[in-house]
Amino acid sequence: MAGPLQGLRVVELAGIGPGPFAAMLLADLGADVVRVDRTGGGSPIAADPAGDLLNRGKRSIAVDLKQPAGVRTVLALAGRAHALIEGWRPGVAERLGVGPDAVLARNPALVYGRMTGWGQDGPLAARAGHDIDYIALAGALDPIGPAGGPPQVPINLVGDFGGGSLYLVVGILAALREADRTGRGQVVDAAIVDGAAHLTTLLHGLRAAGLWQDRRGANLLDGGAPFYAVYETADGGHMAVGALEPQFYAELLRRLDLDGDPDLPAQYDVARWPRLRDRFAERFATRTRAEWTAHFAGSDACVTAVHTLGEAATDAHLTARGTFVEHHGTVQPAPAPRFSATPAQLSGPPPLPGQHGRDILEDWGVPPLEVH
Repeated sequence: MAGPLQGLRVVELAGIGPGPFAAMLLADLGADVVRVDRTGGGSPIAADPAGDLLNRGKRSIAVDLKQPAGVRTVLALAGRAHALIEGWRPGVAERLGVGPDAVLARNPALVYGRMTGWGQDGPLAARAGHDIDYIALAGALDPIGPAGGPPQVPINLVGDFGGGSLYLVVGILAALREADRTGRGQVVDAAIVDGAAHLTTLLHGLRAAGLWQDRRGANLLDGGAPFYAVYETADGGHMAVGALEPQFYAELLRRLDLDGDPDLPAQYDVARWPRLRDRFAERFATRTRAEWTAHFAGSDACVTAVHTLGEAATDAHLTARGTFVEHHGTVQPAPAPRFSATPAQLSGPPPLPGQHGRDILEDWGVPPLEVH
């Protein structure tokens, strides 16, 4: 293992989505992450568990938590861990005997990270839900989409991974800092509704100042501004335009050959934004995406081609930075962010459930009598 979290031991109670992504991020940064899979279980999102990239860099042990020996195994591992990640419905871990009380009694300095959609309490805590439900309730879904259309689903990046996984990791690392200082662990309640709501802090500030309307496609950063939007090219591709500042906007007009048009609306003439958008759309429709990419090369107009996932992996800038790597035969994003003194690197591929059971127990010093 390499990276700034080398030496950190994390137990992950297997789940789906944001919990595994949070554990993957910790593994990417050097933590020794042991995923506790169900006996006979497989990947819930990949036909072949070996292809589930959210489990890269981890090791797996398979236990049956309905049996006393399985519970003892998890408690023994938790006794030697710094953090534990659990993403089940509230009360499930307690019912199985691996909830915070049982784990912290075994290891008072441990950080117990809980990943849920609705949180550990509140009227909706026990209800089922998914990313789209959480960001809808938090107010993060409604602003996304075109004017006159319905809200558009931003895959599961805003809720599961943005408002969920990243906030769980921040919470765990902050609590680990406190544990280092005091020797006292704690529970981190990372609810996607909380994180997704927190991500909208800027919008609430703009709204309070009268600078944001509760209408899609009518604001500066939601596609309403013609100079912060996406345009179709002659070949059906798209270019992203983000020319907010005056100097960048002037460069955009110059590159579009519109800088000398006396009838062009002013940049912040909001009432005439539809006309300005039409003029930009007309220009972008005259060339292919590749032609516009070449045309804007070296420019500060803040115009970029919209790439597919596959195209992103072969982009010249991202290739030069090593943003994507081929690891064990699969192209995938490299660990992020970057560290000057303790660079992270990918270790093992996604494990098969239970693949490393014996090695884990030996490495973590769990006596065999504790797990039989």
